[in-house]
Amino acid sequence: MQTYSGPSCEHQSRHYQQLIDIFNQCFADTEQTVLVRGDDEPYYRPAAEGETYHQVVFAHGFYASALHEVAHWCLAGKVRRHIFDYGYWYIPDGRDHAQQQQFEKVEVKPQALEQLFSLCADVPFQVSVDNLSGIEVDREAFAARVSDQLFDFMRTSLPTRAKVFAQALCRYYQRSWPPAEALAR
Repeated sequence: MQTYSGPSCEHQSRHYQQLIDIFNQCFADTEQTVLVRGDDEPYYRPAAEGETYHQVVFAHGFYASALHEVAHWCLAGKVRRHIFDYGYWYIPDGRDHAQQQQFEKVEVKPQALEQLFSLCADVPFQVSVDNLSGIEVDREAFAARVSDQLFDFMRTSLPTRAKVFAQALCRYYQRSWPPAEALAR
């Protein structure tokens, strides 16, 4: 796979607060949604009655976790954004083969967006198979599917909120927009 290098901003450190600020500038007013550092597992919490903001909560202040959770939010439709954690199923670490295949099927699109966000923020990206104590997983095959999905998004169309966030990352980190051709395997 070719990697897009574009202009780099390596001298600027990356901190999760930057992502919170960028996300909230993009979506707090328009979508009544904010990005929040969590202490434990990541989740999405729609605003309760009387609250103004829905919350995308990422784990432990991890930069990559924030990018991943934003990717899920960018894909969730309007109805799902009113359900805790979008109503998605999740089977923890230790999945069998069928469960792992289902996990990877659901995770291809959000991880493709996470890969785009990582490119725009000039940070490393690594797919997550999230199954350390389960069956042996073909990480390379999953990474190829994620890259193919990103290429497809870039050739056709990105989800609107994902494009807004990715463009904001490019502006903040002074990066060029990654051309689709540079993402082809």
